[in-house]
Amino acid sequence: MHNMTFNSILDNDFYKITMQNAVVKLFPSQTVKYEFINRGKHHFPEGFDHALRETVNKMAELKLTKDEKKFLAKTCPYLNLPYLDFLEGYHYDPSEVKIVQTGNDLSVTVEGLWYRTILWEVPLLALISELHYEMNHMERDSNEIVMAKTLEKADSLNKLGVTFAEFGTRRRHSYKVQNLVMEALTQKKESTFIGSSNVHFAMKYGVKPIGTHAHEWFMFHGAEFGFKMANELALEHWVDVYRGDLGVALSDTYTTDVFFQQFDKKFAKLFDGVRHDSGDPLEFADKTIAHYKRHGINPLFKYIIFSDALNLEKVEEITNYCKGKIGVSFGIGTNLTNDVGLKPMNIVMKLIGVQSLNNEWIPTVKLSDEHGKYTGDPKMIELAKEFLRIKD
Repeated sequence: MHNMTFNSILDNDFYKITMQNAVVKLFPSQTVKYEFINRGKHHFPEGFDHALRETVNKMAELKLTKDEKKFLAKTCPYLNLPYLDFLEGYHYDPSEVKIVQTGNDLSVTVEGLWYRTILWEVPLLALISELHYEMNHMERDSNEIVMAKTLEKADSLNKLGVTFAEFGTRRRHSYKVQNLVMEALTQKKESTFIGSSNVHFAMKYGVKPIGTHAHEWFMFHGAEFGFKMANELALEHWVDVYRGDLGVALSDTYTTDVFFQQFDKKFAKLFDGVRHDSGDPLEFADKTIAHYKRHGINPLFKYIIFSDALNLEKVEEITNYCKGKIGVSFGIGTNLTNDVGLKPMNIVMKLIGVQSLNNEWIPTVKLSDEHGKYTGDPKMIELAKEFLRIKD
């Protein structure tokens, strides 16, 4: 029996909550499918599927508490009351998750109504990561070392004077480690630490939950409305729901160049900034600054959130490069929640299909700014590149 538990329905990334709210309003009858992708080719020991299944089944018992509902109502006024009532009545349905193990390979898929299944991805990845270390009997650094390492990082980031958030739920070593990290990050009163993408820990430690939307928001729009319209409609729908709140646009679902063609003056003024998640960060900064200038917008009134595999060296390089040119902020994930002397897992879970009206599955694709990172159905990737005039 594994001691794996999820303590809260809010132990999830905030952008899942904000996207769920938008999906409930705009796409309540869409059915989708997600798939686990083992990028790091990790080996799963015998019985892993059963241990994971057991925990997934237990998640059906999670409920939004009165205090959690109050916290959301107070902290996130743009999540309206009907949605918070919905979330209060929501519970995970384990039958949406299929888990199959063949030898050391693990297959996990999630299928069902989008507004229901959207919350599975992050906890599933967190569970797979935690179980992987536990069942392979891998020893991590002591609590003291984890705390000390985190404090040292926070110190360096404070000295750089950059704001940063903790984004590490999906590949954390464990709930315990993320808790230690948050404890360390919130110890100092004078700090540039601004919040966590994890809603449960944001509430526990009295900081802001941080996040807007993920690639799946754009990938869904690509499958549903066509690649040419994907960015524009995804942003337009976001604005319809949030009216200027949650104003950070994710830029690399169909490459940054294509994104900026559609991120016109209206969006550039309305959104506070953009998030960088793949490709060269300094090149991206140049493109973003040039884009704002082209539209007569002072880049110093806007900012970029960098969130792609960051460590302190990268943060320092980016900060120095952008100083005096554009605002910056950082979302640091695995480097905070899984720097425990073991190799962090390289795993993701992606939206892979959207069901059309005639019940056929339309595959989704993502064409990030790193060619090796194109994901999705090969035929669809070619189609998308054709439509969007993307040259390799």
